[in-house]
Amino acid sequence: MTTSTGFAARGILAALILLAFSGSPPSAATSPGATSPAATSPAAVEESSRIPFTQRYQAVHHGGIVRAANSSITCRTAKSTAPSSCSSVKTGASGTNGDFEMFYIDEDDDANTYNSSRAELVLPKSSRVSYARLYWGGNLRVGEQKPPKDNGRILITEPGGKYKEVLADTQIAHRDTDGSDAFQASADVTPLVRQSGSGLYTVTQINVAMGYSGVGSWGGWTLVVAYENSTEPLRHVSIWDGFETLDADRRSHDIALAGLRIPARAAARAGFVSYDGDRGVSGDAVNVVADQGKAFELASSTNPATDIMNSTITGPGNPMKRQPAHVNTLGYDSDVFDISPALASGGSRLNFTFSAENLGYFLGVLFVQADTRR
Repeated sequence: MTTSTGFAARGILAALILLAFSGSPPSAATSPGATSPAATSPAAVEESSRIPFTQRYQAVHHGGIVRAANSSITCRTAKSTAPSSCSSVKTGASGTNGDFEMFYIDEDDDANTYNSSRAELVLPKSSRVSYARLYWGGNLRVGEQKPPKDNGRILITEPGGKYKEVLADTQIAHRDTDGSDAFQASADVTPLVRQSGSGLYTVTQINVAMGYSGVGSWGGWTLVVAYENSTEPLRHVSIWDGFETLDADRRSHDIALAGLRIPARAAARAGFVSYDGDRGVSGDAVNVVADQGKAFELASSTNPATDIMNSTITGPGNPMKRQPAHVNTLGYDSDVFDISPALASGGSRLNFTFSAENLGYFLGVLFVQADTRR
């Protein structure tokens, strides 16, 4: 990823609504302490080169957060200087998107669509979906230049369903730099996921460019779902989103979750979505601190603490079912971590610090579930 101080903000044309359902979507405030997402009229929707992180959804209820995610583009032909072949990179070998000619993933065998991929959403039995949001994004400029006017539109199929058009319902992030043309869009898809539940979801038509450049191509999608379930612990559930660029000019960014009631030795998880992290380049890290406690460094067997944005889709428990299930996603990260060790003494505030190496990445989403008390 290369960086520049040049920005380009463009307006977006469309009445931005979810067309799969008629009428207004139900409120996300289905539990005590929940906050509904702000209503957005089409006239208020625009694009911005930077969107500060703000709370999209929060609730205190028995339940938690699950997600489904996959990348939309992968390697095809390697440069002569690439450290690994394309086939070996897909199974986890080192390599970045700048090492390859990149080409669409296409799993649906539909000639009318492109860059389709699938992932399984797994909701605990007898759960009720309280809120669901779909995030998607990528690089518009590689060997080709994709038109920004298509940033806010994708197609999705629920398990056993047919494609439905989804249009972004909120401000779209869009930064045009010297080497890339990056964006993130999102939409409330609560009615669709509440009705459809667990299973394989397919997302296609993400506005991602294919080809080769030194910066490389990347893109993907993540479906973040908050659910209620009476058999699970009482938890604080929070979803934050924005669009922040971390690089040599801006090495770190903090996001603080306040007003919590976390008991000592509480269990908690945190996840994030980011774009254009380079595998094998040290310097990307995430720390979390509860109140004034000791900083806890996020890491796992597949995500080194010093290379956390390393092109993976991982989390605790069994691996997510994905089609395709590439291990190295070449610039797309959607990861979940156990942050329970940071909560040994409990607290009322969690502070996340994201840091980057020189090449950097784009940060798009943060979501957290933590055991709490009334």
